[in-house]
Amino acid sequence: MARPSKPLISREATIAAALKIIDEDGLDALSLPRLARELNVRAPSLYHHFTDKSEILADVSRAIVAGTTLPRKKKDGDWAEWFTQLTLNFRSAVLKHRNAAPILLQFMPREMMTDLYEEAATVLAECEVPAHLHVQILDGLEKLAIGATIAEAMKPPNRNRVGYEHVDAEAHPTLTAAVRANQLNPRQIFEHTVRCYLLGMAHFGSLDHPNTSSIPTPIT
Repeated sequence: MARPSKPLISREATIAAALKIIDEDGLDALSLPRLARELNVRAPSLYHHFTDKSEILADVSRAIVAGTTLPRKKKDGDWAEWFTQLTLNFRSAVLKHRNAAPILLQFMPREMMTDLYEEAATVLAECEVPAHLHVQILDGLEKLAIGATIAEAMKPPNRNRVGYEHVDAEAHPTLTAAVRANQLNPRQIFEHTVRCYLLGMAHFGSLDHPNTSSIPTPIT
């Protein structure tokens, strides 16, 4: 398909329009003709910046991850709190675009993640966390944060306590009791899980460090 001699749209505007379509109507609604209509251009104009739809989706994933705010470094060297806040910020960035979250499974922007991990590893080094634990902490948190966040994005938004859609009091009495006993919402459970993981890493690595004391902070 021939492309216009001059670009009629910007790459940034195209990605913003693609995210808008996905946010409003779902991932299946995104197509090159639909995207062109959203931008008030013809489809060939998209080829000034993108070779195909996959390249657009890759840039959408970059835009989502770019929404993750880096926490300020703690003056007291509390690396666990820094990582907890970082994962919460990532979760928030992804859940702003729940319909687009599955894109990350195929198009996770590894080049951006590497820069982020360099910053994270620097935090660990400055806080005197042993180097042999760095990759374990980074890799484990990546799997936990991405997996938990995408799984949550696939469900309807819920700010109340976590429950199970098809639980039946007679067929699932123990699970029903557990749901009733739970007092935490999805965000609190996510935060608690991250803190427990970091606490486990601290004990696993035999870290005798004063700044791990905040890891198991109770959630209220």
